[in-house]
Amino acid sequence: MPEAAHAGLPALFISDLHLSEDEPANVDAFLGFLQGPAREAASLFILGDLFEYWAGDDDLATPFNAAIAAAIRALADAGTAVFFMTGNRDLLAGADFAGAIGATLLEDPARVRLGEGDSAPVVLLAHGDAQCTDDLAYQAYRRQVRDPAWQAGFLAQPLAARKAFIASLRQKSEAAKAGKSMEIMDVNADAVAALLRAHGYPTLIHGHTHRPDRHQLRIDGRDCVRHVLADWRGTARWLAFDGKRFTTGDGTTA
Repeated sequence: MPEAAHAGLPALFISDLHLSEDEPANVDAFLGFLQGPAREAASLFILGDLFEYWAGDDDLATPFNAAIAAAIRALADAGTAVFFMTGNRDLLAGADFAGAIGATLLEDPARVRLGEGDSAPVVLLAHGDAQCTDDLAYQAYRRQVRDPAWQAGFLAQPLAARKAFIASLRQKSEAAKAGKSMEIMDVNADAVAALLRAHGYPTLIHGHTHRPDRHQLRIDGRDCVRHVLADWRGTARWLAFDGKRFTTGDGTTA
């Protein structure tokens, strides 16, 4: 199976920052992370929902978006390889955005080798929403908005109209989530098993669910691990791999 990238070590993994001007603590935590731990890493993987929403790459000129992009680009220019995968909130981020932040754009899912050589471990990276198959309404929505024809039609609308539509959609989404159980919005065990089976039973790293944990799985007689990344609420939280073990942002063994 082809690998999307080889990552230098140490490698850091983050997701679900949901950056917006409305939550300055999140922004400050992220900027501090870029100036600190990320500068000491060889690779940084951003696995979706970096922004609360992304209306299209023509929104890069907005001062807030431009400032975030410039901060990530400074990290890349300083020598940390940056990789970006879209989530459900920033699925319209494309090649122009990746170029602006100096990142390699990854498909979902993506196999990545952590380090050099045949003995280096391979992990499977995903945002995680595709595996939330119990939420049938969300999966129908996901299929619609990820359809290339739908995206082309949406991006053809004026930027202001797109932002207004997204604002309305966010309100409806919050209302819908209030009526759903956490189990419905979590990943489905069979969907996770199918994903790992299809990719050779690697360690899986994903976000989306906002339920950080390390899960030990037994699939088809094989031992597998699933790391769920934390969302950010004013605190920098990441997963790191140094070539020997995974650790969380506070240094505890993961």
